[in-house]
Amino acid sequence: MFYHDINPILAEIGPFQIRYYGLIFVFGILLSYFFLKWAAKKRGLPISGRDFDDALIYGIIGVIAGARLGSVISNAGYYVDNPLRVFAIWEGGLAFHGALMGLAVTGYIYCRQKKIRFYDVADIIVIPVALALGVGRIGNFINGEFYGIPTELPWGVKFPNVEGFRHPVQIYEAMKNFLIFGILWALRNKNLPGGTLFWSFIVLYGGIRFALEFYKDIPPLLFGITWGQIWSLPMLALGIYMLYKLRASAPPGKNAHETPEKPDSVN
Repeated sequence: MFYHDINPILAEIGPFQIRYYGLIFVFGILLSYFFLKWAAKKRGLPISGRDFDDALIYGIIGVIAGARLGSVISNAGYYVDNPLRVFAIWEGGLAFHGALMGLAVTGYIYCRQKKIRFYDVADIIVIPVALALGVGRIGNFINGEFYGIPTELPWGVKFPNVEGFRHPVQIYEAMKNFLIFGILWALRNKNLPGGTLFWSFIVLYGGIRFALEFYKDIPPLLFGITWGQIWSLPMLALGIYMLYKLRASAPPGKNAHETPEKPDSVN
């Protein structure tokens, strides 16, 4: 068993703190940015130069706004009593499911403005996002947050100020995201309909996240399930439906990422 005594602060410069989690957040943004540039060039997408800077700005706005909105919805009671706290992002409170929706919405707007197909970008960006999410969960472990229910298993972790040894759910989730990254990476050059990687990410994340929520030390909200599971269920259902729809509508042997008939259309 492991006793958690990791300092989440890497360095302090006067009143400022450099935290591992903050560095991981920046890493995720930069990873997605440079991966998009590399993959877009390799696939011959009609974006270059300032288009990538615009994508970065759209992505940051979508992630932060969506993540905050998701957290506010999940904790509506608190924010109804404290409405001004909605804007206090520095106090914490960001939800992944909201971040994903925010990223999808701003990504769709970006693609319409640049006159490229949404799936051409979405199938690229989910690959580094999965990897960044895995590293981000390691950041949660370093912070000692989002720990699991009590366990007697040999890999149980004793977190500071928490009774007993707990499931290191943060590590489980990191492994989940690394697994998703590996699957998407293996599929990236396959002859698949456009949108397959994006919706595969949605299905894999929603399904595995739903299962892992049972190991988290979070009070159930409704019918014995948590907010995370409530968010994950529609992800799983919609993802399965969309994968079925893509498979049924794609011409045999057609890769939607190659020589599209209408390069200026939005899929």
